[in-house]
Amino acid sequence: MSDLSGESPTSNAPDWTVSELSGALKRTVEDAFGHVRVRGEISGYRGPHSSGHAYFSLKDQNARLDAVVWKGVFSRLKVRPEEGLEVVAIGRITTFPGKSSYQIVIEQLEFAGAGAIMAMLEERKRRLAAEGLFAGERKRRPPFLPRVIGVVTSPTGAVIRDILHRLSDRFPRHVLVWPVRVQGDTCGAEVTAAIRGFNDLPPGGPIPRPDVLIVARGGGSLEDLLGFSEESVVRAAAESGIPLISAVGHETDVTLIDFAADVRAPTPTAAAEMAVPVRADLIAEVAGLHARLRASFARGLDRRTVDLRSLARLLPSADTLLAVPRQRVDIAGQRLPRALKANAAAHRLALTRAEGRLAPQRLAVLVERRRERYELFAGRLSSALRANASAHRERIDRARERVNGLHARLAPCLRRAQDERRRRLRSVEQLMQALSYKGVLARGYALVRNADGEPVHEAAGLGAGDALEIEFRDGRVAVLTTGSGPDAPSSPPRAGRKPPRARGSSRGSSPLPDEDAQPTLFGN
Repeated sequence: MSDLSGESPTSNAPDWTVSELSGALKRTVEDAFGHVRVRGEISGYRGPHSSGHAYFSLKDQNARLDAVVWKGVFSRLKVRPEEGLEVVAIGRITTFPGKSSYQIVIEQLEFAGAGAIMAMLEERKRRLAAEGLFAGERKRRPPFLPRVIGVVTSPTGAVIRDILHRLSDRFPRHVLVWPVRVQGDTCGAEVTAAIRGFNDLPPGGPIPRPDVLIVARGGGSLEDLLGFSEESVVRAAAESGIPLISAVGHETDVTLIDFAADVRAPTPTAAAEMAVPVRADLIAEVAGLHARLRASFARGLDRRTVDLRSLARLLPSADTLLAVPRQRVDIAGQRLPRALKANAAAHRLALTRAEGRLAPQRLAVLVERRRERYELFAGRLSSALRANASAHRERIDRARERVNGLHARLAPCLRRAQDERRRRLRSVEQLMQALSYKGVLARGYALVRNADGEPVHEAAGLGAGDALEIEFRDGRVAVLTTGSGPDAPSSPPRAGRKPPRARGSSRGSSPLPDEDAQPTLFGN
């Protein structure tokens, strides 16, 4: 039955505010879904927010669920979120009133089986390979016999004992162990720090810098080996300046550090075998080479002895070689006494002749001749010096007379030049005064200018009331025109003033002549 009064019917249901309804829905959802495990693929992950929280979604083929990881929980996660990774999220369902949506607050993340881990590793491997971290040209051969070997592994496991035992058997070397956890949340960070720590050791420092690194771990499940596939570990291995041998797991286990390392060993024991050669084999090889060297030297000596003997049989004997020189010596010995006597006689004769030339009387005559010659030369030199000085004195006197004559001629020339320039200056000054309009004004004329300061040449261009300026010889006067044109009447003289007389005329002279009888600009 309709309400005839026209008023709307009332309801017994209470009114909810938006906040009250949102709060009630939040409590209902949280009570019904305290803790849940949700399996899905991570979507929309862009890394932690600037606040430290992480926001993304979990999806499957039919639905999508918003997810959030708070800052304090994010640092404790065993599995870090990655785009496209299939995980099992453990947390609680709640609502977000600001968007009228529900979401899961994640407290733990787990891989959704081995397939999810393999997919994550394949995607990470593809991305790192695209950066060139696995390129073959980056890899180097470890040194043949390193002095120091650095090992990154757990100090309490069987791996380090196997490595040390095998190194002791093959070739004992100095070993530095950097202890790390080989599984768990901190495994990747510790292995990264160990690789970079070994590379940061200075050569020649108190702690020797390794020549080769071994990153080793025993076998384990795929989840146990994940620390050696983290991106930071792979980058540290690729950037290592020390050759690195990867020995993680057994031969069938594969981690991403194996692709970035310079050499991959199937087991930690095999890594020790790759790091050093067998000392006994080297000793045996050196001994064999030494024996071969001794045998080769002996064979070479024998062969050269035989060759020397063969060549010696071809050479003539010493008596045959020395027979001719011996005969020459005997003949020279027989001729030597006679040659010595003849040589002494020849020198005695030369000394006798020299003694005759060096007699005192002869030397005195020779000295006297030299003295006369020197005195003659001294007289000639004195005369030549006096003649030369006289000739120079005459030339100096002639030069002085010439300079005095030039000086006497210079003064009149300067005066004539000054007079000529003074005359030319006076001519130019007279010409300038003749051409200057000031001279015209001095003869009684005036110069009329308009308001723009330009000369006025004709009266036809003037109108009544135009401002003019008249320049006389002794100053300027500003005037106003009272008419225009040549026939304009002149303004009547003011009362009490006489008509102007011509400038320069004497008292009692006749008034100005007509306009036609006035003098021109350049004449009277």
